[in-house]
Amino acid sequence: MSAQTKTKEVPVAPSPQVRTPRARDPRAAAPLTASLAASPLAAVRLELAKMRRLRTLPVVALLAGATVALSSMNLFAASARPGFSDPAEHLWEGLLLGYGMMAAITGPVLVSVLASRQTDIEHSGAGWTLFATAGHTPGALCRAKLAALALVVVPTVVAQSVGLVLVARLAGVSVPWQAGPWVSYTVGLILVDLVFCAFHVWLAAVQENQLVGVGVGLLGAFVAVYMLLAPQWVTRLVPWGYYAMVCCARISGTGRAGAEYVTPPWGWVLGFLLLAAALFAAATRRLDRIER
Repeated sequence: MSAQTKTKEVPVAPSPQVRTPRARDPRAAAPLTASLAASPLAAVRLELAKMRRLRTLPVVALLAGATVALSSMNLFAASARPGFSDPAEHLWEGLLLGYGMMAAITGPVLVSVLASRQTDIEHSGAGWTLFATAGHTPGALCRAKLAALALVVVPTVVAQSVGLVLVARLAGVSVPWQAGPWVSYTVGLILVDLVFCAFHVWLAAVQENQLVGVGVGLLGAFVAVYMLLAPQWVTRLVPWGYYAMVCCARISGTGRAGAEYVTPPWGWVLGFLLLAAALFAAATRRLDRIER
């Protein structure tokens, strides 16, 4: 018999399964790109989301509260008590004049701080490049920032005016209140604040050092207060002078408050607003041609 040799079967290790990479769902791969869609409304929504992270509302509430508190200080002086019930004392006129002075101080500071905080995040986080890849040019992004900040500035100024009137009523002022001058001044103050908000957004975009913009805001506050005492022809030539131009009260020898209602030169104010809008549009378009 021939010997039959049995060959041992060598176990073969199973070959590892090679997994082919699965195609990623483009809808899940680019959530950020979808959120950065090149539409103005989407850009404004993103700017509002940034405000929540920057805690913009506490800053605004602090400055608005300071404006109301400083404007109403005279109401708690003993010398102001006779004017609470005597229309001849012109208490409301004096209160509006004091409000105009305080708003001329806090307004430029408020818009410079808001614009600086809202724009500095683009410098520190390469936001200009990120948004450019999604179709938002730097100029369009600046316009979106202005629109978002307008949604903060407008209710803030309205709250200041309403808050000051409420404080006066709670303090005991019973003389009739004329809504016309107060509403006119509130609207004018909103428009002037938005003009300087646009200026500071542009300044913060072209200048990475945000101390420059805040410093300009502080300097503008001093200029705006001085313009309340300057001749009107001087205030027309100085941009910050329009904080005084829109004020519906001025110093006079009438009553204990020494103030009276006046009608602002709305023609000059309208011309200033149109010029500012044209300059901001041209400046933001020029930003689109600057390489970053």
